[in-house]
Amino acid sequence: QVQLVDSGGGSVQAGGSLSLSCVASGLSVGSYSMAWFRQAPGAEREGVAGLDSDGRTRYADSVKGRFTISPDNAKNTLYLHMNLLKPEDTAMYYCAASLRMLGLMTNTEALSARHYHYWGQGTQVTVSS
Repeated sequence: QVQLVDSGGGSVQAGGSLSLSCVASGLSVGSYSMAWFRQAPGAEREGVAGLDSDGRTRYADSVKGRFTISPDNAKNTLYLHMNLLKPEDTAMYYCAASLRMLGLMTNTEALSARHYHYWGQGTQVTVSS
């Protein structure tokens, strides 16, 4: 059975940093397209960063240059390193894995939640101003 367990959220002041972790079981991080999503109250679920199985990374414009997605294949763990955090980054963050081949898709399409089949339980990130 596939399971994703995400963690690392917390409260931080604007301009600070946090790193989120997603430990996978039942699948190999390096063999699947994976991503981080976030959802704020009253908002749509938004894909913020993706990692294709070939190592390509994708970022939403709102986080590009501030967030970094990276794997540790030996630990079967996916990370999201977040820097220069803003209050607008406040949301529940979820890791996700896709069974589809996303390499030919645009960033916008590849970061659409409908392509992802397995989800972590979510970890809350709160950025105060």
